Amino acid sequence: MATYVITGAASGIGAATDQLLTSAGHTVIGVDLANTDVVADLSTPEGRSAAVAAVTEVSDGVVHGLVCCAGLGPLSHAPGGTLVAVNYFGAVEFATGLRPALERAEGASVVVISSSSTTTQPGISEHLVAACLDGDEARALELGNEATAIPAYPASKLALAWWVRREAVRAEWIGRKIRLNAVAPGMIDTPMTNGPDLDPALAKALDFYPVPLGRRGRPEEIAAVVEFLVGPGSTLLCGSVVFADGGTDALLRQQDWPAAWTPTPEDLTRHFQSRT
Repeated sequence: MATYVITGAASGIGAATDQLLTSAGHTVIGVDLANTDVVADLSTPEGRSAAVAAVTEVSDGVVHGLVCCAGLGPLSHAPGGTLVAVNYFGAVEFATGLRPALERAEGASVVVISSSSTTTQPGISEHLVAACLDGDEARALELGNEATAIPAYPASKLALAWWVRREAVRAEWIGRKIRLNAVAPGMIDTPMTNGPDLDPALAKALDFYPVPLGRRGRPEEIAAVVEFLVGPGSTLLCGSVVFADGGTDALLRQQDWPAAWTPTPEDLTRHFQSRT
């Protein structure tokens, strides 16, 4: 049996994943603001460092899988900067801090929760995404506060997906036998989309979100995808972003992906250099 760490384990997708992995006999260490094994605030560098230290101690320094579910939604009352701090930096910095414990497992897996809004919501701030990927948290939080939560949400999730694509193939991760992948859920029935603190008008507008499947997803359906990605059946997946959205991305972006590659000379040089 394996030891897994789940952030955002107190509710929603995190709680469903915790229950699924625990029922399979694994040891699960939950991280959240309350009611979990490790209580920590991932919106701050200090909170992330404290969470890494606590998880490392509880796990005896060996973690087979990490699932980053902690996040704030687009209808959150939190400022856009706080949303970026949790959704992007809370996942990236925590995963990076936990890398030594993941490496000791000699075949670990990290799964982050992105979003189908990354490909279906227009107007995503390129500057905010770039600030995240550059690791400039101060600038990213500033831009997030200017954008507010609704546009900041897909930007934080797009940056997270691109971080996975960029980092997964690097020696710091796959070279240490740690696989990085992402799940991009669509409209999932969680407190993020139906909680009592949401603005009723905005929450009602979510009913018009196009889902060919004809219903919202359930947290346990995303948990099942996560279980596969951290398990032995997915060992060939590295840098993948798996859309689990009931068909929304396929409906709106039918011929955008897979995208044919037209490499520049610089692309070819970089490609061959990476193989030498």
